[in-house]
Amino acid sequence: MPAKAGDEGEDFVRIQSIAACAMAAAVALCGTAAQAADGDNANSEANAKRVFAENYAAKGKSYACFVRRYDAAHLAKHRLQKVTAMKLLVSAELLPEDNALNYSFHIATNMRDRKTELDSGGSCGHPSITEDSAGKLQFGCGVDCDGGGVAIQMVNDDKSVHVEIERIAMWSNANDDGERISFSSGADDRLFRLDRAKLEECSALIPKDEDEEPPTQ
Repeated sequence: MPAKAGDEGEDFVRIQSIAACAMAAAVALCGTAAQAADGDNANSEANAKRVFAENYAAKGKSYACFVRRYDAAHLAKHRLQKVTAMKLLVSAELLPEDNALNYSFHIATNMRDRKTELDSGGSCGHPSITEDSAGKLQFGCGVDCDGGGVAIQMVNDDKSVHVEIERIAMWSNANDDGERISFSSGADDRLFRLDRAKLEECSALIPKDEDEEPPTQ
């Protein structure tokens, strides 16, 4: 992902962790590793609470909804911006075979030049949420089959997100073929600020095959 996008852009950092266990001090190191794992789990839960706020569920699925509808004044000022509205659903769950939260995203946009909504989604990894030096949370999400993705950063005291797009594959449900559209960022279609909203606003983005209904705000 690019380092910056306009005045609002910030570096997106990918954290790498390295673990080692020497034979000569196996017991001591394994004890330290266990403490580190406990710390990682605590940090993961704390980060999840920031992303999902009151909708964080220690068991089951957690959801967060962020929305922005651009008014005529904004679009008149940013004439190169194609996006007129955007919704983002972030979800996470703790899978039985895993000990880490698995994040995913679903995004939908309306465009100036299209009558139908475009949507996309994918995995945000395991868990790839990291905390930068300014105390903001940021994570990256990708679309399968080389479909690009988005970078997401929590801002405004976690009440909003910055969504940065370089390239992402999206689909139109206007026909049965599911037309694939390649959306690439432009001068005014690179960084978007979306605000936290009620989950009902993102209900259409929740996969139909999910077994449980999301909590309501």
